[in-house]
Amino acid sequence: MSSAYIASIINSTLRSTTPILLAALGSAICSRVGVFNVALEAQMLIGCFFSIAVNYATGSLLLAVGAGILSGALVGLVVALLQVKYKAADMVIGTSLNLLVQGGTTFLLYLLFGLRGVLNDPKLVPLYKINLPVIRDIPFLGRVLENLTILDYICYIVAALLFVWLFKTVSGFHILSVGINKAAAESLGTKATRIQMQMVVLSGALCGLGGTALSMGQVTMFTENMTSGRGFIAMAAASLGMSHPLLTIFSSLFFGLCQGIGLALQNVIKSQLTMTLPYVATIVALVLFSRRSARRQA
Repeated sequence: MSSAYIASIINSTLRSTTPILLAALGSAICSRVGVFNVALEAQMLIGCFFSIAVNYATGSLLLAVGAGILSGALVGLVVALLQVKYKAADMVIGTSLNLLVQGGTTFLLYLLFGLRGVLNDPKLVPLYKINLPVIRDIPFLGRVLENLTILDYICYIVAALLFVWLFKTVSGFHILSVGINKAAAESLGTKATRIQMQMVVLSGALCGLGGTALSMGQVTMFTENMTSGRGFIAMAAASLGMSHPLLTIFSSLFFGLCQGIGLALQNVIKSQLTMTLPYVATIVALVLFSRRSARRQA
């Protein structure tokens, strides 16, 4: 196995990690305030659709990214209202929204563009690829960081900022206190319900940004059910990272590596088998993590 081949796998890993990491950070935030958000898939998928739709209509990258973030935040607001404010069952709300957005984006794709399955047009503007001036000339490192988009870098900055906010600021301590003991936090004057709703909306915005990275990253297009379970993989990544922003980076990289290896093996093994690798890895990782947690409790 040559160094160039290894570098290409790492490059693919970094690109595959970006949408998972952004959604996993959203899941981690919800977990920190005691909200079980199952609608990550819906928040990502609607971000995929509206970022491409606005991109097609305006040709503006800024508006397209903003549309992806805003659409994900709006779905997060629905989750916050139904699940946090009105105490609806989390699994019912999450599953319903996932199915609704999956069918809704398919319907809107046909209604707005008259297309079924795929929206792919030469007028779509992709995210800018960044090739650092000096690093791109270094043989191995240059290939590892080749053609990464700005979102591929921003996702790690977002994780670091979330860590500083949650664990190094007063407002972050208030957020964490809500997840630890909501009743005690409210007794001290903290508006726990409002904080939970705000964090769920922020989670939706991060998932929408993850969907934007998926639809406008290395390929600029939208396909039906484009997320293909990445929202659930993000939930697993947040669980393995114990809802800690920095640890979530490493768990997301693990699932990104599984996708990268799967893509690399498509020339050797049938794609139907390689595409299952991330999902098999998710199941195995969750089983091992659950057994380890059970042993610690025992």
